[in-house]
Amino acid sequence: MTRRFDVTALGELLIDFTDSGLSPAGMQLFERNPGGAPANVLAALARFGHQTAFLGKVGADMHGDFLRDTLMTAGIDVRGLISDPEVFTTLAFVALDPGGERSFSFARKPGADTCLRQEELDCQRLRDTRVLHIGSLSMTREPVRSATVAAVHMARDAGAVISYDPNYRASLWPSQEAAEEQMRRLARQADLIKLSDQETELLTGERGPRQAALALRRQGAACVAVTLGPEGALVAAGDGVVHVPGFAVTAVDTTGAGDAFWGGFLHRFLTLNVHPSELTADRAADCARWGNAVAACCIRKRGAIPAMPSLREAEQMLG
Repeated sequence: MTRRFDVTALGELLIDFTDSGLSPAGMQLFERNPGGAPANVLAALARFGHQTAFLGKVGADMHGDFLRDTLMTAGIDVRGLISDPEVFTTLAFVALDPGGERSFSFARKPGADTCLRQEELDCQRLRDTRVLHIGSLSMTREPVRSATVAAVHMARDAGAVISYDPNYRASLWPSQEAAEEQMRRLARQADLIKLSDQETELLTGERGPRQAALALRRQGAACVAVTLGPEGALVAAGDGVVHVPGFAVTAVDTTGAGDAFWGGFLHRFLTLNVHPSELTADRAADCARWGNAVAACCIRKRGAIPAMPSLREAEQMLG
């Protein structure tokens, strides 16, 4: 069945205020960048020509208007993005160390992204997409938690593939136990899962990437990708487990690297035009190689959405 959208994403859309050095007075400067993991994934896919849509909530404020305009400029459908005058757009302050690694401080008590309600979901877009992509930050609190679960069931019932990126931010959860419970809850509903090597134990109880990937496969996921930073990624699908080496580049800013990887992965998955159950280990490795290339391009620039590469740039990285 032909569907209007290749990928619809639900979740956080926020401002990343990224460390940008010091002012002449010696005060720390922050650069305003559009961000939010689900939106970052869509930005990568839209750059490659896919039809994408975003579902979520921002504040009716200057930051929310900026984010809406950013997604529209990127070619992402935003008719399911709600601007709420009662809450403020979520903000994340991102500090970078000399190697480009990040630490976060959030203004989200509550942030608009957590206030999306089930009755506000754009049901038509959920029923008219090939893939629904979700993260775990929308499981941190109500009402967006119930909205997320409802969206997954609605999309799955309509035949969509469920894509999941469990993105752990400790400060956004009341406890690690709460994070484990809710993050694992979504994992049981997903067909395609991407996680980092820092999240394996939290999600599965297994520290090793291979053991964690196989544990998630046993729970029902058709394909699991574990990102390994500069070492690339490990994928488990079909008949095996494969390590896919990364590309050697100099990192300027790793913000959005995992999302860029998953955008590249989903791009290749969509072009293969197969059901998740038809992903062999070799096919999954092919998808991961695309993911590694897109991530390598992304980290050479600052920010997340603005750093997503064109299809030509990704193809040049692939060689």
